[in-house]
Amino acid sequence: MRRLYSSLVDGRGFDLCLIGVPLAFLIVLSGIPLVYNVVMSFQAVDMFSLGSFIRPWVGFDNYRQLIAQPEFWPIMGHTATFLVASIAGQFLLGFALALFFWTNFPGASWLRGLFLVSWVMPGLVVGAVWNWLLSGDFGVFNFVLRELHIISGNVFWRSDPAFALWSVIIANIWLGMSFNMILLSVGLSSIPADLYEAAELDGAGALTRFWTITLPMMRSTIGALISLGLIFTLQQFDLFAAITSGGPNNASNVAQYWAWDLSFKQYDFAKGAAISVIMIAVVMVASVYYVRSTRHEVRG
Repeated sequence: MRRLYSSLVDGRGFDLCLIGVPLAFLIVLSGIPLVYNVVMSFQAVDMFSLGSFIRPWVGFDNYRQLIAQPEFWPIMGHTATFLVASIAGQFLLGFALALFFWTNFPGASWLRGLFLVSWVMPGLVVGAVWNWLLSGDFGVFNFVLRELHIISGNVFWRSDPAFALWSVIIANIWLGMSFNMILLSVGLSSIPADLYEAAELDGAGALTRFWTITLPMMRSTIGALISLGLIFTLQQFDLFAAITSGGPNNASNVAQYWAWDLSFKQYDFAKGAAISVIMIAVVMVASVYYVRSTRHEVRG
């Protein structure tokens, strides 16, 4: 103990603290719950056995029963739609904003800061705002669309099965597009200006410069951003809880909300854990791709 204290005092053990404390934090708050959740997905768990570590082992029965439920594949389809539409919308709008702010103009920094408001707001607050915007009776969306003569009557975005999922997708795109804008802006600023000047001297137009210089130079940034988008989107729970609660009739239900519903409303903890394990596997694949993309970017 005295040797450890002396090493900390003279600075020799400080690097061990910098590594050990965050590692212990991750193990206690992330690693142990992760292992507990994976183990629970292979056991028979109810309210009475939840606090016990000795529970019947059922193997893959929870997964088989989960897949056999009639709502499994529709919910997986909703999850895939939510992922693809959200990531694509956030990326395209974020890229458009990044290109817009790429050229400096008066007030650009202030306007860019306003777009970041959506990213720093808590998910439940964003959900409450969009809950009001998409209200069928007095929502802003319906008012604007009626004034533009696009619709003649109110559309109940949150309770109509045809629009419920898309109402959450729109809110999630608005929530994440500023994050995409910032990362893409950093990628754009790292491209040497000499490349564009040389291409312009060779007679290349704006679209040609974009396809031959901008996109190839930002390939690793785009790959990392899409991977992060997949991770963040699969973790999105607040918007569903605040806007649609997975309804109506599971029309907007996705895997992350279904896992919570199974565990804390239906008290089927084992199946809720099984859904979480499936999501964890997808996130781990995306994380590996993200690490490879960032490593390629650093080497480049």
